Amino acid sequence: MKTIRLTTAQALLKFLDAQYVEIDGQEYKFVKGVYGIFGHGNLLGIGEGLENMKDLSLKFYQGHNEQGIVHAATAYAKQKNRLEIFACTSSIGPGALNMVTGAATATVNRIPVLLLPGDIFADRQPDPVLQQIEMPYNPKITANDAFKAVSKYWDRIERPEQLMSAALNAMRVLTDPAETGAVTLALPQDVQGEAYDYPVEFFKKRVHHIDRRPPSESALVRAVELLKRKKRPLIIAGGGVHYSLATNTLREFAEAFNIPVSFTQAGKGAMLWDHPLNMGGVGTTGTLAANKLAKEADLIIAVGTRLMDFPTASKTAFQNPNVEILSINVNAFDGLKMDAEHLNADARLGLEALMEKLKGIGYRTDYPEGYLRSLKEEWDREVDRLYTLKSEEGLPQTTALGIINEFATANDIFVAAAGSLPGDLHRLWRCKGIKTYHMEYGFSCMGYEVSGTFGVKMAEPDKEAYALLSDGSFLMLHSELVTSIQEGMKINVIVLDNGGFQSINNLQKSHGSATGFGNELRFRSPETGRLDGDYMQIDFAGIARSLGAKAFTARTEAELRDVLEKARKEDTSVLIDVKVLPGTQSGGYESWWRVGVAEVSESESVLKAYREDSEYMKKYAREW
Repeated sequence: MKTIRLTTAQALLKFLDAQYVEIDGQEYKFVKGVYGIFGHGNLLGIGEGLENMKDLSLKFYQGHNEQGIVHAATAYAKQKNRLEIFACTSSIGPGALNMVTGAATATVNRIPVLLLPGDIFADRQPDPVLQQIEMPYNPKITANDAFKAVSKYWDRIERPEQLMSAALNAMRVLTDPAETGAVTLALPQDVQGEAYDYPVEFFKKRVHHIDRRPPSESALVRAVELLKRKKRPLIIAGGGVHYSLATNTLREFAEAFNIPVSFTQAGKGAMLWDHPLNMGGVGTTGTLAANKLAKEADLIIAVGTRLMDFPTASKTAFQNPNVEILSINVNAFDGLKMDAEHLNADARLGLEALMEKLKGIGYRTDYPEGYLRSLKEEWDREVDRLYTLKSEEGLPQTTALGIINEFATANDIFVAAAGSLPGDLHRLWRCKGIKTYHMEYGFSCMGYEVSGTFGVKMAEPDKEAYALLSDGSFLMLHSELVTSIQEGMKINVIVLDNGGFQSINNLQKSHGSATGFGNELRFRSPETGRLDGDYMQIDFAGIARSLGAKAFTARTEAELRDVLEKARKEDTSVLIDVKVLPGTQSGGYESWWRVGVAEVSESESVLKAYREDSEYMKKYAREW
């Protein structure tokens, strides 16, 4: 057997550089590069290999926050429909733990990302090494054990030869459409530099075939029998529609049988906004049209969605007493949620097979002529109203979004994740192009937006990428703005400065709080001793300029339109600081969301909110 002598880190990099995936006859190089921050736990292992291995094609990107690098890698893989990924490397201790939140974000969203945190010495000679967490009852526990809770595969490479089985298992999970997520290979720093005679065969080009799973004939028969009994179905399209490359199939399926389509946050962008059957987002942050249809539907066709609490309005959205759920999902864990009839299949193949069967029996819904059109037109008028609100006090948030939406082209990609903006965008945003709405809402992780936008820009370098975020998210994490400038890859960051965490402030006030508590960016008042003084005035444009970005501030409609045009002409990263009125986000439309309301309180309004929530749950909520 022919061998080659390499360190563990060198062997891992050489292996990663030879991995490919194939779907529908098209090959993709799977690992785009390595994104990281070096420290004593990875510099002389992974870092040495990246510096000195001349035949590597893996490109290294220098991050500026470990959580940020994982978010960027996650966004890259999401935008690439999980067909290309990054590996992320960090040192041990705090550097590694900074990646845990990013790992959770990837895993919740079913997005592949490979994490390579440095670890303590496997031989334990220098214990406790700098940044080592010691547990007296178990010396094998390190900071990297924290990744176990948020990884779909986890291993610690304690001997060089262990790398081979661990690397193959990592690829197994990373390329699995049903079970993918964060994969963690913890790398003790001494083992990274330890040499071994690896078989040359280990480094051959490997093509991991993503075989589409067709539905079984018996499952198809059950699905067709279910649909034959139903005349008012509603499709809920999730992220799986994108990842299975099924956007055209979804549209054709809906058109074939006149079935309205609603979307989760991950699924939005699979149809253009003005398609007659596109009813928009559904659930807690859904449109009036979609939520009315959800209440009336006798069948929910869930395609590639986890059916989390937002699209299901905490399992209260579907109120027809005869409603049933058909779930087309490659993942059995998701497909069986809410007691659904599970069509275990790739989303595209599942829709195609079901469409053929339904055409064969002449299936058609019985929505009255003009009913769907009237619902859509009613909602379009509401969006127009919210997009053109006026106030003498300043610029409403929904008006600012309307201006940005009007400015956007069919090729511009918008990234968001947390705060009040996901609700506004899910309800109001009009997608002019397919795959131009990039929302991380599985984990709704504050700080994803700027990093994620850089990841999107790496995935789509010829398109303009925009981060849409509030002041709260920007303050959480914006380090990869520096990386974008460093790499000469322009991103656009639009900060809607609305005076703090307005989404949560509104949630408090809608459940009994008189004014909200502890959520706005206000000074502490000497009179009350609480954070209810004047709003803090933060110059976000100034922060961006100090990092090397171009920056503008807008306080009026005219100023916003002007700076958007100026930003498009720039060739370096831009931040637009938009000063909007606090609390001017959109509200809910015939929907609900369960939050834990205090059963006992000194506030009568809180007690009232508890009673109302309890009554609503008792009337409408499903328990499974």
